[in-house]
Amino acid sequence: MNLIDRRAAALGVGAAVAACVALPAVLPPYWIYLAVAAMVSAVIMQSYGVIIGRAGMMSLCQMSFAAIGAWVVLRLNLADAPGGLPLWLLLGGLAAVPVGVAIGLPALRIRGVNLAVVTLGFAVSTDIVLNAHQFPGTSELKTLVRPSMFGTNSRYFVLTVIVFTLIALGLAVLNRTRLGMSWLELRHSERAAAAHGISVARSKLAAFAISAFIAGVGGGLMAGQLGLVVSGNFAMTQSLALFAVAVLIGPHHPEGALMGGVFGAVMATLLEKLRLPQDLGGILFGIMAIFALRGGVSQTDLVRSHRRERAARALLASRDPRPEHEPAPEDPAGTAAQPSLTVRGLTVRYGEVLALDEMDLTVPAASVVGLIGPNGAGKSTFIAAVSGFVADYQGTVALAGDPLDGLSPSGRARRGLRRTFQTTLIAPELTQYEYMTIGAGRRLAAEEADELLAFFGCPPGVVPVSILDAGTRRLLDVAAAVAARPRVALLDEPGAGQSAAESLALGARLAQVPARFGVSVLLVEHDLELVRAACEQVTVLDFGHVIASGPTGAVLEDPAVVAAYLGTADVPVA
Repeated sequence: MNLIDRRAAALGVGAAVAACVALPAVLPPYWIYLAVAAMVSAVIMQSYGVIIGRAGMMSLCQMSFAAIGAWVVLRLNLADAPGGLPLWLLLGGLAAVPVGVAIGLPALRIRGVNLAVVTLGFAVSTDIVLNAHQFPGTSELKTLVRPSMFGTNSRYFVLTVIVFTLIALGLAVLNRTRLGMSWLELRHSERAAAAHGISVARSKLAAFAISAFIAGVGGGLMAGQLGLVVSGNFAMTQSLALFAVAVLIGPHHPEGALMGGVFGAVMATLLEKLRLPQDLGGILFGIMAIFALRGGVSQTDLVRSHRRERAARALLASRDPRPEHEPAPEDPAGTAAQPSLTVRGLTVRYGEVLALDEMDLTVPAASVVGLIGPNGAGKSTFIAAVSGFVADYQGTVALAGDPLDGLSPSGRARRGLRRTFQTTLIAPELTQYEYMTIGAGRRLAAEEADELLAFFGCPPGVVPVSILDAGTRRLLDVAAAVAARPRVALLDEPGAGQSAAESLALGARLAQVPARFGVSVLLVEHDLELVRAACEQVTVLDFGHVIASGPTGAVLEDPAVVAAYLGTADVPVA
């Protein structure tokens, strides 16, 4: 969490404490009741913040999870179970977790609108069940008994603020972990997350489980607020309305969740005071959600993004120019006999199209090897197959002698095979440090992160990715791949977007990577000057076939290579 976010969190906690003291003293009873309803909604909004705001998955059944929490709390109240309301809230949240995981299972195969339809189907099914079976205590007319210290609405408001603050602090800690940061990358690109060794399935299920827990706690708080609840309190339309507010406001920040809670609780009262139909609220929510989805960012995100960018630009402007890096010492000859990467007989077909045909390639330990060829030669297919994104291939892939065949992309990444993409897939909400932490798979010290950033020509410090140009983002992507200290880094056109001078400087840096960081490199690149500066050996592909392989200088002067690049018809292809 950077300094700006720490200040925002501190302000949020301070505002919550002030609200606990001030609001019950100055508000009339009806408005205190509305304040309680707003805080209960704010707690539930935090569950939307996890699943929608952080993980980027469309869930329309959060109020169904809240209904589970309320049902458990009321059932424990009916049975006069020990522990009281605080313990029952925790048990209600836990009861929603397995249901959240079960609903999250379809998210492993579908996303977007299709996932929204699945979650909406669960919300509809929950509506049917709740209409057929009353909540515990309804027929017995046994209302939930609050603890004496939270018996009045004023005191119960304090309890809701405490629960909201605890959840907000817990999420703030979680967001600093690799799991929390991986949700942002998951929302932006599942492929990039898998390439960093993140289990996409585990991250998605964790997001559903945690959001279900928070919603279950919120449902229990609603039961405590009302004493008894009915199915209408958790209707599908309630989930849709809160989803619209979540998309519009952005509840993955505490202030956004508070705004959403207040908005949801006060809207009905405002419509009543204005003598407007209550259905108008749902229509307004839907319209605002459409505009927010088209804009692609919530209002609280915009405010935070502008704030962070101004601070980062001021920080960069105050820095002295970065000193040039000292050249790394030459790598001693014969460091290892075991090749870092060995590919044998790699064949990939797309229907009748033969993309790769019996391709062999070796990346020796402590070396930089180039893979070049004209457009359509099969370079990207090779990278995708070796990294596990194309599973249906023939041949073998071994990392330091250990076979990788059959492993998922994230499994290969955890074994020590990292890759970048032609198009950078970095979530703009992250800072450079956060992205480096995701790429490394561990918490990096600031000194280590700054060393890597400076080495690859990125501005050091806590800089939002959103203010970096395309070329710098590519360099950041390379730095994050090397930060993991893999056995091999597969770099897919890192020189794109660089000037000629920057490209040559990148080539010189890449040539130092094996000696300086212990990482072998397979470089896929169109810029032959960069390849000449960085690579000891080069393999050339043309229409899925290897046409040349060997020392860089000799290969680049091979007539077959010239023919492949320039289309010289009278030069025979070897």
